Amino acid sequence: MTVFEAILLGIVEGLTEFLPVSSTGHLTITEGLLGLDVDSDAITAFTAVIQFGAIVAVLVYFRTDILRLLGAVVRGARSPELRHGPDWREAWLVAAGSIPIGIVGLAAKDFITGPLRSLWVVGVALIAWSGVMVWAEGRAQQNRGEAQLSLRDALIIGTVQCVALVPGVSRSGATISAGLVRGLDRVTATRLSFLLAIPALTAAGALELKDALGSGVGAGPTLVGTVVSFFVAYASIAWLLRFVAHNPITWFVPYRIGLGVLVLLVLTVEAVT
Repeated sequence: MTVFEAILLGIVEGLTEFLPVSSTGHLTITEGLLGLDVDSDAITAFTAVIQFGAIVAVLVYFRTDILRLLGAVVRGARSPELRHGPDWREAWLVAAGSIPIGIVGLAAKDFITGPLRSLWVVGVALIAWSGVMVWAEGRAQQNRGEAQLSLRDALIIGTVQCVALVPGVSRSGATISAGLVRGLDRVTATRLSFLLAIPALTAAGALELKDALGSGVGAGPTLVGTVVSFFVAYASIAWLLRFVAHNPITWFVPYRIGLGVLVLLVLTVEAVT
């Protein structure tokens, strides 16, 4: 992989990781257009590792909230009386919501990085999950905020996050949709989506780091792609939080469907010629 290709993939990762359009799907499409072998272990590992840039972007953007939650956990561990505050509660809700994807991700790792890494899957998932996003917006009441988050919310949203292991679904699209169906307002659902991304993306990147650095991709392009994804992801987070405060996530549906149809048409033409 060249440095230019790493930069391009870093931009794609940063732009799409937190938008409800599927970063893995876009990376798979871009890698295919660049002539890279999307089925190779090296490219799969590179794709997972450059997500570290997006993880760091979340950590930096939400640094005040994260330090507050971690502080609550530390203080609560020392004093049972402090375990009834909203920060302690929110920290453990994020932890609980991260359990499902941890279990499914490890159990289905070979399937996720193997058969699911297909442009056919990406095309179908982009279209199919768009219907779910429209349905979720139709059901959205948005009458609950952060203070009303429950353990059931965290577990349901965390479980739905597992669907995003299918390229083309979109992790943020899945979690925000689940949050809307649960009655959360868009900003609360989006913020929870970002917080749930931290353990999920960290685990995925850590599992693939050794393979990425020891593969044909190399440390140089991997580092460049990760740094680029950080800066682009940071800007994407800031924009998306402002956007969802006043707009439904269905704004992204026409793009998702259009891209999905295009991918399937190209694959069909290639298959019959």
